Amino acid sequence: MLYQTADDWRAAPRRRVVLFAMSGLGKTHVSSMLRDAGGWFHYSIDYRIGTRYMGEYIADNAKREAMKNPFLRELLLTDSIYIGSNITFRNLTPVSTYLGKPGDPALGGLPMDTYRRRQEQFRRAEERALLGTGYFIDRAEDLYGYPHFICDTGGSICEWVDADDPEDPILTELSRVALPVWIRGTEAHTEELIRRFDKAPKPMAYQPEFLNACWEEYLAEKGVDEARVDPDGFIRWTYARALAHRQPRYEAMARNWGVTVEASDMATVRDEADFVEIIAAALPA
Repeated sequence: MLYQTADDWRAAPRRRVVLFAMSGLGKTHVSSMLRDAGGWFHYSIDYRIGTRYMGEYIADNAKREAMKNPFLRELLLTDSIYIGSNITFRNLTPVSTYLGKPGDPALGGLPMDTYRRRQEQFRRAEERALLGTGYFIDRAEDLYGYPHFICDTGGSICEWVDADDPEDPILTELSRVALPVWIRGTEAHTEELIRRFDKAPKPMAYQPEFLNACWEEYLAEKGVDEARVDPDGFIRWTYARALAHRQPRYEAMARNWGVTVEASDMATVRDEADFVEIIAAALPA
């Protein structure tokens, strides 16, 4: 690991961290807090995905819909209007909207082939954004003078890595330049995440094998064909399974490549000093 002991971490003139966990456990909150306090560069993987690697997909999808309207079509063809996405650290809706949900088009669903293609686009984008972490660490210090760096990963990072492979390219690169930190939730956190998701289901990225298995099981259980699937119904049904699927993958990432911090402890962080001590407590004395 980049920091072998708690004292190494406390004394380090440059602290670099990669946070990973399910969405909703505080990664972005803590990252934003440190950024706003000064001295820390906040690298949001989802923001990088939306602005650098999937920006054209997102804008083209919006243009495709606009071209169906004769009034907007004429304006687009004459370069009279501009269509783009307004992605921010706190509003990544354009990315999730583009990912979409599979199922009945009348309910806003996508054909499964289209959905799988967009999932693959997202996978490639996230892998590239993760592998760009070292570049942004150097850039943040060289251009802006930031000594400290926090990488706020998406919940799907565990889908694209093999934590039991000591040569996994993504984890090898991340651990070379930063300390991977898992924010571990409890069963109560899981229940709350499921409750929130059930209230407002949002698109997610899935490992292809997991997605295919869930899709086939859902079709069989509900007795429907692809064109009649309720998109929200499917992703609600899949969410709890996704949490269970990801938990051991996160555990392996923390066990083999980094450290673990409890979500309840991370929730107590109010400033940089709190954050430094929370991480120190997870490292060997």
